[in-house]
Amino acid sequence: MKRFFGENKNNPWFWTFVVLSVALLFALPLMSRSAGNSGDEDGFQIPQGKNVINWYKTDGADSTCMTFNNLKYYGSSFDVVTEFVNQTFHIDNISQSRHIMNSLMGWLAILMVGLIAYLLGGARAGVFALLLMFLSPRFLGHSFNNPKDVPFAAGVIASIYGMILFFKQFPKVKWYTYVILILSIALSISIRIGGLILFGYFGLLGLMYLIFMLIRNKKPLEGDFITLNTRGEKTGVLIVKMIGIALAICIVGYFAGLLLWPFAMESPIKNPWEAFTLMSNFDIAIRQLFEGTTQWSDLLPWYYTPKYILMTIPIAVIIGVVLFFAFCWCKKEDRFWAFFIFFVFFFPVFWIVYTRANVYGGWRHAMFAYPPMVVAAGWGFDGLLKWIEKKLKTKEGEGSAQTSKKGLVVNVAGLAVLLLLLIGPIRFIVANHPYEYVYFNELEGGVKKAFGNYELDYYYHSTREASEWIIANAQPKPDGSKTRVGTWHSASVNYFFRNDTALFRPMFIRWYEKENSDWDYAIFVLTGINPDYLKSKAFPPKNTVKTIDVDGMPIAIILKREDKSDCEAYKLKEANSLDSAVMLYHKALQVDPNNMGALVNLGEIYLRQGKIDSAQMMLNRYFEFDPKAETANYLYAYTLVNQNKLNEALDLLHKLQKYNPKFGSAYVLAIQLYLQQKDMVSAKKEFMKVIDLDRVDNQIVQLWVQYSSMQGINQQQAYINLYSTMAKSLDKRGKHKEAEEYRKLIGR
Repeated sequence: MKRFFGENKNNPWFWTFVVLSVALLFALPLMSRSAGNSGDEDGFQIPQGKNVINWYKTDGADSTCMTFNNLKYYGSSFDVVTEFVNQTFHIDNISQSRHIMNSLMGWLAILMVGLIAYLLGGARAGVFALLLMFLSPRFLGHSFNNPKDVPFAAGVIASIYGMILFFKQFPKVKWYTYVILILSIALSISIRIGGLILFGYFGLLGLMYLIFMLIRNKKPLEGDFITLNTRGEKTGVLIVKMIGIALAICIVGYFAGLLLWPFAMESPIKNPWEAFTLMSNFDIAIRQLFEGTTQWSDLLPWYYTPKYILMTIPIAVIIGVVLFFAFCWCKKEDRFWAFFIFFVFFFPVFWIVYTRANVYGGWRHAMFAYPPMVVAAGWGFDGLLKWIEKKLKTKEGEGSAQTSKKGLVVNVAGLAVLLLLLIGPIRFIVANHPYEYVYFNELEGGVKKAFGNYELDYYYHSTREASEWIIANAQPKPDGSKTRVGTWHSASVNYFFRNDTALFRPMFIRWYEKENSDWDYAIFVLTGINPDYLKSKAFPPKNTVKTIDVDGMPIAIILKREDKSDCEAYKLKEANSLDSAVMLYHKALQVDPNNMGALVNLGEIYLRQGKIDSAQMMLNRYFEFDPKAETANYLYAYTLVNQNKLNEALDLLHKLQKYNPKFGSAYVLAIQLYLQQKDMVSAKKEFMKVIDLDRVDNQIVQLWVQYSSMQGINQQQAYINLYSTMAKSLDKRGKHKEAEEYRKLIGR
């Protein structure tokens, strides 16, 4: 260590690297203190951390962690460690302590990015990489409170650093390299079983190394991008030694990664493999706002992840990657490591695209691919400056005073240009903390252009600020009752009201059903809301009292209930007192002409009363600001059926299927109408849509039996045909295990 610092004592870039790394170690935890909770923390990660702790405390008797929300398939090391710290030190504000520890994982990832760039390009490349990584708002924002993707990314990039050290040092590998590799592999696997990808990276790098070693033994190569300290050992011996050591590291790292994962501990080979298989075929779909429409995550276009990355990383990183290919990839002495760095950021994104993986929430599931991309970018900027310096030396002469002076100018100018390219991210971070992760770059036109076209606060960070605003501003109710605070994401809101339960009662409500419930304030993060409504004049609602903004655009709103006519009307509607409900709904519309619940519920009431024109009038008013709403369109289709306009109704149902491919009622009504018209071909097409979307339910099954009966097929054969058709559909989509289950039902 003394020798290392001695060799670098006159290198200003080295000291800049050290000072910047230490500064970030303090900066990130401090910044994390103002962050809100992420969408996974309160409802999933914190409870599961407690469940796992209880599993260990009771020696497995308390097995809640094995059944809680299928989280047994995920490693829980971060949650277990943070829960242990919180319990040990009796910390009340557990989220803040988790965020501080989460930010340390973010810092570790940033440090590893800098160290890898330092290792491959020098101290200046390391400084550039540190700056680019820290000033990447998306990653910075996630580092405050993302307990899965950030620790996993930290483990992966630390493993990559250890692999590079291993092969640069081999066969004289330092002890600390073994420690780095084992701990980082363990960290990755203990978060996600997808950490097994590191074994592939290690194997690829080892294969590349062996090929190079064999070539070099036959013919000397230019450059010294791998140092072969063979000590006269034979190639075969070195190969066996390398493979043996690498396997030992992987095995120890693998089993160390299972120590805080109860499901894996029960069967260290079988259960992790089961988790890996399940995670590779993740079937939970979430609706996402993408390119101005709401789409299901398992039906998103193939370019979803790469496009999201390009829209939300700093332009400086993109430029740096281009420079990486221009000035690092092309140099023979750098190409070996350049290929490896390229592979570890390109392959995960390629695999997501190739397999059409079910991803959502921007590119957070591919976040582990971003740190090596930043390594490439930092190295690329350094490569450009080295090229300029080389040109100067050639022109002015090696070691001349003029060259040294110009070299200083190049260094200062290079850093200035980099910071100039990062002005946008710097401004965004300063202006919008702690919502850095909502960042969109200049290619997309920033948050203003992204609003209503892409998800903004999809991870619900703003619920903290909204909750704290209500606590500070809501007046106690005159009757002494609790102020009811409605929200879609009640888990995090419950946390922020935990010390104020005498005055407030958080409750769950959905956006499109908010008028039906009794609440006093409501918090809504703007996710899961149709983009047409967000862009309409009706938004924000009239009773909005506060917006949480990023660059002047709302990411969350707070509503205050001044009139409860709509809520009372809904109770009357459910009690079938329709006339009384109509009166109250019209009263609600006098308060707010765009009251969504009043309009759609009046449409339903008038439809039930046979007042088709009135129903259509209410629904058309609704469509003025939310033309693609499922319930309203479905009701309108029924008004057309009542007018015997079956073809118009079918056209509307087909549009509704495009708006929301998984809105089952649209298929049910379409099938009923086709059967009514005895159009068997069209009915079959509707059935196939439902089957291919895995939306078969009891109602669809009964309609299939009816459809079969109309063709002279008995009920038993109808079930056989249905299960056979479903099996073929599943096979076609690669779900062979599920298909086999249906074949078993029919004995095939």
